[in-house]
Parts: sequence; C-alpha cells; structure tokens
Amino acid sequence: EEAPAPEDAAAAEQALTDGADEATPADAQDTGAGQDAEPEVHPDTLLAAERLEDLRRAQADMVNYRNRMERERAKDKDATIGTVVEALLPVLDDVHMAREHGELTDGPFAAIATKLEGTLERFGVRRLGEAGEAFDPTVHEALMHTQAELPEGTTDTTVVQVLQPGFAVGDRVVRPARVAVADPA
Repeated sequence: EEAPAPEDAAAAEQALTDGADEATPADAQDTGAGQDAEPEVHPDTLLAAERLEDLRRAQADMVNYRNRMERERAKDKDATIGTVVEALLPVLDDVHMAREHGELTDGPFAAIATKLEGTLERFGVRRLGEAGEAFDPTVHEALMHTQAELPEGTTDTTVVQVLQPGFAVGDRVVRPARVAVADPA
C-alpha cells in the first residue's frame, strides 16, 4: 500500500478526531438507543494516523541525534586543541621564561612568540595564573608557600609569583599554573 501524502495524513488525522466527536443519529439507531458507539473509521485513515505518528517520532529522533552530535563535536574539538597545547607546553614554557628574563623584547624571535600566542588565543587557549590573584586549587598548583606583604584588606591566600603559567581550553584546564602563594597577615 502507498502511504498518503503529508497533507492527506493531516486531513485523515483531523477526520479521525472530528468523527470521534460527532455521532450521527443513524449510528445511534444501528447500535441501540442507549449505547454510545464509535463511528466506523476507514482503515486507510488509521494507517495514515499511524504513519504520521511514526514520522513525527523519527523527526524528533533526528533532531536529538543532531544536537548530540553538535555537543560531541565541540568536546572533540576542545580535546584536540588540548592535545596540541600539551605538546607545545615545553615551547610555551621557554617563551615564558625568555619573556621573564627580558630576552624577547624585540626581534624576530619576539615576533614569532607573539604570533604563536595569538594563534593559540584564536583557538580558545588562555593563559592561567597572574600575581595578585586569589589562590584557586582548580586552576593553580601551589609549589611554594612564602611570607609576603599582601595589599591591605586581602583575606584569601594569594598568588605572589607565577613559576610556570597554566593553560586552559574552554572549561578544561590543560595544566594548572604553578605558583608561589602567601597567606594574609
């Protein structure tokens, strides 16, 4: 059998609901005076309603599948970028140390380092750890606990020196910042 076109299926479903609501006097006479009887529905109308419901279910499954794949694709992208950043950690550490020692103020290597950092930023890579931040164990790894003068009013353990910057891609911390911390007085 050939399934009816979608317009026909909608009309068939409407006929099904309309027919159930309206009982004709002839229907009442056929089944007896005191009994309610359902009108007889053509088998094609029932088949069309079933097929329409199957189509709607298949469409909902497809939308759910597409949304799940989009989420998975975003996770895979972040994981891939994280893997590249992990491989580049030694290079990024060397760039950080060169900047700390004033060796990358100008020249071709300074330009290359700046381009590398800019490229990583475009892919959502961000540097973690700045002196003066409140210590957060989810993004910092405390390697040293020192005595230091902190600004007036500081109430939290604070990062006083960044030994190695950390890196994150999206919500994923690739490596926490390795820092020295101090407690408020």
